[in-house]
Amino acid sequence: MTDLYTEIDEVIAYIHRHIDEPLPLNQLARYAAYSPYHFARIFKEKIGLTPHYYISSLRLQKAKDLLLHTNLTIRDIGLEIGQQSLGTFTTRFTERVGVTPSLFRNSLQQADNHMRCLQSLSDWTTSDDQPGPNARIRGTVRATVPFEGFILIGLFAKPIPEGVPLHGTLLSSLGDFSFTDVKPGTYYLMATSVSWEMQAVDFLLPYRTLRTRCKEPITVTACTPVPHQQVMLHVPRLDDPPILISLPLLMNNFLNKIKQK
Repeated sequence: MTDLYTEIDEVIAYIHRHIDEPLPLNQLARYAAYSPYHFARIFKEKIGLTPHYYISSLRLQKAKDLLLHTNLTIRDIGLEIGQQSLGTFTTRFTERVGVTPSLFRNSLQQADNHMRCLQSLSDWTTSDDQPGPNARIRGTVRATVPFEGFILIGLFAKPIPEGVPLHGTLLSSLGDFSFTDVKPGTYYLMATSVSWEMQAVDFLLPYRTLRTRCKEPITVTACTPVPHQQVMLHVPRLDDPPILISLPLLMNNFLNKIKQK
């Protein structure tokens, strides 16, 4: 799939260059020399998301950056990414990042504390590791480049790491993982890494973390076992969707599960 529709790569580069401008479907389709219908179809086939959803995701990523690197009000940041209503911006940000814009802006110290707690852990098992009545999904995580750190991996409802994953955990190293008691449904497996030398801002805005995503969904049924999943972490690519979910939120959830053992 990666080698198909290479013209979509050019459109994605165009979107990144012009993310502050209106980007209607007709304009993007003309840039790719396709009809709007054909362009929308092949864009979703290659990226996994509609053009509109992909663009809105990049704009929310920009909002995260503005929250940490400027003194703009939350209302003004919403306007910067095209959200006329403060309430709509706050709702969408919270749904897709997992925390409110205000909490995200003020989370640097907490994120740094989570990192220190994880560095001190000797046992990374949680109560989630216990079997349940539903399916178990097993897999192995590898990486194209070496790194020293931990891995955040989860099952999401859409082919983009946003919102709180339906199942998620942290791994202390590359290797095997499993999710237990996964109900029948459709899931997208995604992962990213955080190196121990990173500062809090580096994983609050995870532009350079290793990552992976499975464009093909995992379908869980009541009767059929799920194949072993092979996950390969790679350096960021232009066509990767942004990592919108707040990684410190996932770190905090994992540390709470450790305490509950």
